[in-house]
Amino acid sequence: MAANTPRDYYEILGVSRDADADTIKKAYRKLAIQFHPDKNPGDATAEEKFKEASSAYEVLSNQEKRARYDRFGHAAFQGGGGGGQYQNVDDIFANFGDIFGDFFGGAFGGEPGRGGRRGRSTGPARGNDLRYRTEIRLEDVIKGLEKEVDFDTEANCDECNGSGAKKGTQASTCATCGGSGQVIARQGFFSVATTCPGCQGAGQTIKEKCTPCSGRGRIKSHRKIRVTIPPGVDTGTQLRVSGEGEGGFRGGPPGDLYVELIVKDHNRFEREGSQLYAEIEISYLQAVLGAEIEFETIDGEEKVRIPPGTQPGAQILVDGAGVPILRGRGRGDLLLSVVIEIPTKVSKDEERLLRQLAEISGDPVLPAKKGLFGSV
Repeated sequence: MAANTPRDYYEILGVSRDADADTIKKAYRKLAIQFHPDKNPGDATAEEKFKEASSAYEVLSNQEKRARYDRFGHAAFQGGGGGGQYQNVDDIFANFGDIFGDFFGGAFGGEPGRGGRRGRSTGPARGNDLRYRTEIRLEDVIKGLEKEVDFDTEANCDECNGSGAKKGTQASTCATCGGSGQVIARQGFFSVATTCPGCQGAGQTIKEKCTPCSGRGRIKSHRKIRVTIPPGVDTGTQLRVSGEGEGGFRGGPPGDLYVELIVKDHNRFEREGSQLYAEIEISYLQAVLGAEIEFETIDGEEKVRIPPGTQPGAQILVDGAGVPILRGRGRGDLLLSVVIEIPTKVSKDEERLLRQLAEISGDPVLPAKKGLFGSV
């Protein structure tokens, strides 16, 4: 190959001639990072390789130019034919802002439209959304409630409508950055955009500041609002309250408030979705003979039927005594796990009757002796 003959573009990027656009882009990105002048200050070889890779990508990333290159090689762009030979980095940034935006976060490049970051907007902007956590009881989940929440935030200053300028005056365009909020510094053959020191990125300067907000355009605000919590919510449920978030900027609309709920544990009931679980204690006689007893549900006392012959651990269903179904109809159920109480002491009459019952059923039991159950 002659000394002045340009290298093959596919060879420069290290890809095959049938490589797709994504592969070509990834190959260029890798080389751009490796040979970027910021990583290789004063290295002429790295600078040349950086330009060479950029030239190759400029052609191979363009479908029409790539087709011409595949057919005619470098001769396709001789004589001003729109090839990929860059002479300075400004040309690179003018055409590859997307590449450097992806990899260097917009830190490189000059004016807007050349791959750099645009200045801060000076027009109205929506306020940020806020999140607020609050605890509620299981009883509140059953019936729903209205709850007052209070929090500190920032709001648009009404005195200056968020401009920061004294009433009757207005902010002026920053003379340092021309309103872009950034200044462009040349470092070698590439440009670096930094926050404007004159306006701190705002793009405007204020001569006479608004007194209530001290020129910030924002004031601290303590808010109290009432939130309606519907029945059936659970831990992690978020309620969106439109327009109750942080105040807007420069007269823009406020954000939203998201109230996140935490349901406190109950000392008697466990919850699983819309179902409630609890234990019900009954005597061994109620288990054998059956009974109808009062049980304190989450809503109040309710009669619960115990079928004869109920075994320990059996579950008694109380229909519709669970949790309301959020955004649905009806309620879940209450499942009661049976716990049978065995007495540690019985009276003389109770012992006598129990021994008679054991004799009838043929169950062997210990003989009566002094001290048994404290009755003999």
